[in-house]
Amino acid sequence: MDRSILEGDPHTVIEGMLIGGRAIGANMGYVYVRAEYPIAVERLKAAIEQAREYGLLGKDILGSGFDFDLEIRIGAGAFVCGEETALLNSIEGKRGEPRPKPSFPFENGLFGAPTIINNVETLASIPPILLNGGDWYAGFGTEQAKGTKVFALAGDIVNTGIVEVPIGMPIGEIIFRIGGGMQNDKKFKAAQIGGPSGGCITEDNLNAPTDYESLTLLGAIMGSGGLISMNEETCMVDTARYFMEFIQEESCGKCLACRVGTKRMLEILENITQGRGEEGDIELLEELGNTIKDTAMCGLGQTAPNPVLSTIRYFRKEYEEHIRNKYCRASVCADLFISPCENTCPANVNIPGYLSLIATGRFMDAYNLIRQENPLPAICGRICTRPCEGRCRRGSVDEPVAICDLKRFVADYAFKNEPAYVHDVVFPRNGKSVAIVGAGASGLTCGYYLSRIGYEVDIYEAEAVAGGVLAFGIPEYRLPSDVLQHEVNTILKEGVHLHLNTTVGKDIEFRDVRNGHDAVYIATGTQFPQRVNIPGENLKGIIHGVTFLKNVKLYKSINLEGQTVAVIGGGNTAIDSARSALRLGAAKVIVLYRRTAEAMPAYRQEVEEALHEGVEIMELVKPVRFISDKHGSVAKVECIRCETGQFDNRGRREIKDIPNSNFFVDIDVVIPAVSQYADLPFIPRGEIGVTKWGTFIIDEDTYMTTEEGVFAGGDVARGPDEVIRAISDGKNAAISIDLYLGGEGKLNKGQEIDIPLLEDDDEIISHERFEKEILPLEDRHSFEEVIRGYHKLNAIAEAMRCLHCNRR
Repeated sequence: MDRSILEGDPHTVIEGMLIGGRAIGANMGYVYVRAEYPIAVERLKAAIEQAREYGLLGKDILGSGFDFDLEIRIGAGAFVCGEETALLNSIEGKRGEPRPKPSFPFENGLFGAPTIINNVETLASIPPILLNGGDWYAGFGTEQAKGTKVFALAGDIVNTGIVEVPIGMPIGEIIFRIGGGMQNDKKFKAAQIGGPSGGCITEDNLNAPTDYESLTLLGAIMGSGGLISMNEETCMVDTARYFMEFIQEESCGKCLACRVGTKRMLEILENITQGRGEEGDIELLEELGNTIKDTAMCGLGQTAPNPVLSTIRYFRKEYEEHIRNKYCRASVCADLFISPCENTCPANVNIPGYLSLIATGRFMDAYNLIRQENPLPAICGRICTRPCEGRCRRGSVDEPVAICDLKRFVADYAFKNEPAYVHDVVFPRNGKSVAIVGAGASGLTCGYYLSRIGYEVDIYEAEAVAGGVLAFGIPEYRLPSDVLQHEVNTILKEGVHLHLNTTVGKDIEFRDVRNGHDAVYIATGTQFPQRVNIPGENLKGIIHGVTFLKNVKLYKSINLEGQTVAVIGGGNTAIDSARSALRLGAAKVIVLYRRTAEAMPAYRQEVEEALHEGVEIMELVKPVRFISDKHGSVAKVECIRCETGQFDNRGRREIKDIPNSNFFVDIDVVIPAVSQYADLPFIPRGEIGVTKWGTFIIDEDTYMTTEEGVFAGGDVARGPDEVIRAISDGKNAAISIDLYLGGEGKLNKGQEIDIPLLEDDDEIISHERFEKEILPLEDRHSFEEVIRGYHKLNAIAEAMRCLHCNRR
């Protein structure tokens, strides 16, 4: 920021220093500039010469009897010279290191003379303040901090650069309104403010004002005004290591606290990011940091621990994951994972491995490699939200590899070539049994892995088909029933016993299930629709999303021919309901969403397909009342328009009603699809701990509930979530159950598969994704599957786009 002022308007700084010299009786001024800023030095020199020519510098300025001149001193760029006494030493030609205090510079400063030090931004503000008056300048800022502040916006935001804002403007306003928000629709994670020795601001504090006191309370500082925005792909432990490395290298070494303390902190952080972290490291970092803050000689040393202490304060969980689980959720610390895509996949599928197998034409081996970690590849290949692709390094070149579509390709290939597929030998029965309540993705996965290591597994399912929400909550055009049934059958072949039409708590008591087995895994999901709780919700013609999709897929009992349908919500259930309504003959389908379309939690490709098919999205509107016709059926939805406000504690914009903006939408059918919840009627209230949302309280590491021997996972434990996470929970729960029952916690994943080492191309040629077959728009009148997948040749070509960053 200071460099831009010197380059763009050096006369402002000269004038500010001249006024300052006149005010305090100083006759000499020095501008200390880094040698790395040659343009700033060149323009400042020219401006000083111009000022001298006009008689604004030198002897007897404008006949006033006041003498004042300026001199430029070029420094080597040492960070420590930002400390005022180190700066003075550097100007005097000495080593740039701080002086003991007292005495202070205003008593004994440069060359022993009383000296006042200010930075460029402050001095450049003096002329406009005198020109416009103090009241004008005090009109900006807060009661305690007047004026403006210049910030340098950098990092993962759309608009980088330098901005001047009133002191106190909320951090979120600077990042999202001026900075344009995060690049590539990534989620905001944190902002580093105050330079290398500043601190982190999280999404919880986006409404915090940028004044000195507020930032200090959050563990940050205003500092030089650097504001680095970081997205969800940032590892906060590695970020702390990066800043500590810089600070340690820039330490002048004069005091022991900074010289040795920052070195020890850096060593600990390096160990953590390289998988060598130990219990107690976090506490040791906190102790060292607080000691350095209290004992370091200068401001640099005293603020040096800020990046570490603030990241521990707000992201302690990430430190714990690095140390205990050797896991970096941001896929940055390369020593902790195979590849970013594998690390991001909740099921930890070896993605580079199966891409290599596809590239060499070994499709069955690729299928078997996937099933080692995920027994439902055909399902995930169709409906997964693709977190792995969000971390694919190929995305920095052109487009991420179509990891999910390639998974679907090999699963479909395996189904067509079943005679060639031989099941692995399962372990002999160990005499112990496990009951699973719910035959959804999580329950099926848990049963699959437990059966393969010798357990008798009984799965109790209330519906007439297995699959849970997969069976009735995902439309046929996205997940055909025969694909689901085929995957279920492959699991049943492992010896799992499936009891359909068996409701625990009705057909069989939970206590009988518990007493008849050595352990229980509950994976009933969140299958009950959440009400929107506005007047008229019980009118005829209003059917909630989950119920609507179930009636469509299982019972084929819905007819919307020629009707106008309103869908309320922005998640996958809402979009699935809207697209299904069109296929059922609806003349018009409108999605009413209280936020902007870009903020919809539904998978982006599904939203785009919905728009392509003719669904209308009405954003920033909130239904407030359902109005009936004379027959008691819903006829209108009264809505109110909304606008975005401040940020909530999840980093999203709060939504505010616009007064007197009510309007009406004429409709025939309404499908509220705002969320789902878990209902556990088979467990007496208070017997097993549940949250206020109706989900189970579980141990994060073992998945055990508050009752001994009863485990839970998937949506019933974490709320509505992705299918791949339910699969991951089922697999991890199988490990925990085996350990609980005296096993080794080692799953039978099948025979080891030899993965070919492909030739590494030095030159990367840009090429977007290869095309897959898609049902034409004019043929989408039925529930025929829309995405048809890859042809074999395109699948091989797409797999060859992988950069194999696991080897780079």
